[in-house]
Amino acid sequence: MSAPEVQSTTVRVKLPAHLRKLAQVDGEVRLAVAAPVTQRSVLDALEARHPVLRGTIRDHSTQRRRAFVRFFACEQDLSHEEPDTPLPAAVAAGAEPFLVVGAMAGG
Repeated sequence: MSAPEVQSTTVRVKLPAHLRKLAQVDGEVRLAVAAPVTQRSVLDALEARHPVLRGTIRDHSTQRRRAFVRFFACEQDLSHEEPDTPLPAAVAAGAEPFLVVGAMAGG
């Protein structure tokens, strides 16, 4: 008996300039992500491909989003969604990118 086939899709991720430089990538990153496509599965795949990013987007121990990082997709702020909430279908299909954005602070 063979193992069940895991369905994966190509997800597009756009990183801010400083994380692209750290990961030594140009433009967006394309990742194979198994369904269901969630923030957690996308970030797990991103960190597996680019280990240097571990701890930059999520805290090492808690795996929670860092305070000055935000997530967007399909013109929606997904920063406060639970990590295992499925991302919009357009992101899961690779039609729209998952954006990791450095938040602006100041006053």
